[in-house]
Formats: sequence, C-alpha cells, structure tokens
Amino acid sequence: MTAVLVTSVVATVLGSLQIGYHTGNVNAPAKIIEEFFNVTWRARHNTSMPDHSLTFLWSLSVSIKDFGALLGSLGVKGLADSFGRRNSILIVNALSVVGSCLMFVSKVSESFEVLIIGRLVFGLFCGLVMSLNPLYIQEVSPTELRGAFATLNQVSFATGILLGMVVGLDTVLGTEKYWALMFSLSLIPALLQYMALPFCPESPRYLLINRGKDSQAETALRRLRGNSDKVLNELKEIKEEASHTQSGVTVRQFLMKRSYRQPIIIVLIINLGSQLSGFNAHIVPDLRSLQVLVVFFLISAYEVGPGPISWFIGAELFDQPARPIAMAFTSMLNWGGKFLLALLFPPLLKVCGAYVYLVFMMMATLAFSYTLLRLPETRGRTFDDIAAEFRGAEGIPLHNKTSFNTFN
Repeated sequence: MTAVLVTSVVATVLGSLQIGYHTGNVNAPAKIIEEFFNVTWRARHNTSMPDHSLTFLWSLSVSIKDFGALLGSLGVKGLADSFGRRNSILIVNALSVVGSCLMFVSKVSESFEVLIIGRLVFGLFCGLVMSLNPLYIQEVSPTELRGAFATLNQVSFATGILLGMVVGLDTVLGTEKYWALMFSLSLIPALLQYMALPFCPESPRYLLINRGKDSQAETALRRLRGNSDKVLNELKEIKEEASHTQSGVTVRQFLMKRSYRQPIIIVLIINLGSQLSGFNAHIVPDLRSLQVLVVFFLISAYEVGPGPISWFIGAELFDQPARPIAMAFTSMLNWGGKFLLALLFPPLLKVCGAYVYLVFMMMATLAFSYTLLRLPETRGRTFDDIAAEFRGAEGIPLHNKTSFNTFN
C-alpha cells in the first residue's frame, strides 16, 4: 500500500461523496423548496400553484436525478475507452460542478426550472461516475486489496448521505435563506478532486491492454506499487491477460458472446436483487420501537454486501475489453431498479399493505440463492484467472472447489 495508491483511491471516491450528499440533502428542506416553487409560480401568474402541480414538480425535481443517471450510464464505454479511466472521471466531474452551480443560482434567478435542470445534469454525473469509479479503483488496486478499496466507493457514498442529511437540517443550512447555498457545498469535494486526481497515474491495464503503451503502463505501475519485483510480476500478469483478449468489444458482441452470458446473468441478478429487495422503499410505520432495530439490521446487512458489491462485481467478472460495457450495464441496472422500485412501491403498498415486504423478501431470497450457486469466488484472484472460468467453459463457471462461493 503506497501513498500514490491511497491518494488515487481517495481522490476518486470524492465523486461518490458528492452523489451521496445530493441524495441526502433534499429531504429535510422539502417544504421550504416547495414553497419556493409556489412563490415563483405566484410571481409569474398571480395565483398559487395547484397542489397536484406542486406535488408533480417536486417529485420531478427529486426523481429526475435518477433518470439523468440512467441516461448517463450510456456514455461509460465511450468515455472510458476513449479518454482513459482517470481522465474520464475528471471530465464528468465538470457535470457535477455545472449541476451544483445551476441548483445554487436557481433561487437568485427565481426559476425552479433551473433547479430541475441542475438536478438532471447532476444525474448524468451520477450515472457516469458510479461506473467509472469502481472501474478505475479495481484496475489500479493490487489483487489482495481490490475488494477493500472498491468498497470505499460505497462508504464514501453513504458518508455523503449522512453529511447531506445533517447539512439539510433547519438548524444548519436547510432554511429559507440558505437552502441554495446548501446545494453548492458539493463544489468543495469536486474542486478537491480536480486538485488531486490529475497527479495520480492512469490505469496501467488501460495503458497496456487498450493502448499498447508498455513503458507508460510500467511507469504508472511503479508509482502505484513501489516494489520492483511486484511490478514485474503484475506486468507479466497483465500481458498474459492481454494475450487472451480481443482488441475491443461492441455492445452487440457483449450481448452475443457465449463466455459473457453467465457473467451478464450474475450481474443482472445481483443488481436487480439489490434494488428490488425493498431497501429503498418506505418503511412500514406500525413497527414503532422495533422498527429501529429492523432498519439498523437492514442497512447494516445491505452495506456489508449487496450495497457496495453490486456496483463493482461487474468489473471483476469480465475481461478488459468488456469491462466498461459491464460497468455501464451495472449502472443502468442500479439506477433503473431504483426508478422501478419508486414506480411500483406505492401501488403495491396500497394493494398488499405491509405484506409487500414478503415480495421483497422473495426477490432477495432468489438473488441470494442464485448468487450462492453461480457466483465464483473472486477474492485474491487475478482478473485473467476469473475470466478464464467463463472463457474456458464457454459460459459455465467452474466453482471454487475448496470453499463456498462467497463475497468474503
């Protein structure tokens, strides 16, 4: 573990910190921002906004970030393959800056449309960076630390949610006077990322496999590892992986290639199982004091396993050419699943009542069972070793014979 490696990972996860912050900061000041919508409408039309229109606009303001994230996921492959992993993160960070600035100026411009557009632009950033971050972290991390460092992306996201919820309180910045300033605070980690990440190396795997720049890949790897023997061994492993992979993979090839079918199904089950487990639904109010323990257990279990792992498992199961598409696919499933849950939960709750959580339990059980039976162990294994299971068996993974298939 070197200072350059730690700096690279920490600078990268500043992006997910911003996403968490804007996920958590809109709840507490909701009524204040709704009143801003109403005041703006009244100034234009000399009448108050109808309640149903106000509800629709607020719902649009909150959910349009997820819609933007779904759209942003489509650009992951193009950016990651054209500009590199690190440079792509720096490029999309500009979307966060623009989105935050738009949200900040919406009050002084007296335009709720600017706020909504700002949330949309920031949503594009969400869809891109939540795929690019694990992609870069996985490729710069040594095999033995790959999972631990990849998990930091989710840790940073959760930390951002906590910060956003605290800052959004009416005793902090969630007030009529300061709510616009509250939205601008994500500029701090965005600027810190611009100050730190340019001095971090590009992914050695990208440089060697995608660009064929052996000397630059070795230089980047020496900065990340420090140990010369380790560098030579890892370079040998990367070159061996390069000899097994084709130069590029199209979306059609990704979907049609037999050796990718099983990893695609695994990623699909894990990500939809994570979202459709009901983790993001409203909690049943009748649990009262027991609710605290249940929610605590639910969040803890989610953040130990499905939460972080669903975001980066795609990067471990696919070879270098298919990895950006796999991460785009992962992002679309996560954000799309979240949107689907928000769409289906209210009518399901109305029809099923509290029994709706039995549906979520069934989804989680199915995802758990499939994962246990079909996901090969990835701990301590190289990317090429993992991909060889699917490549060699033409879509049928060979399970670890010495242990259960587990995320540990």
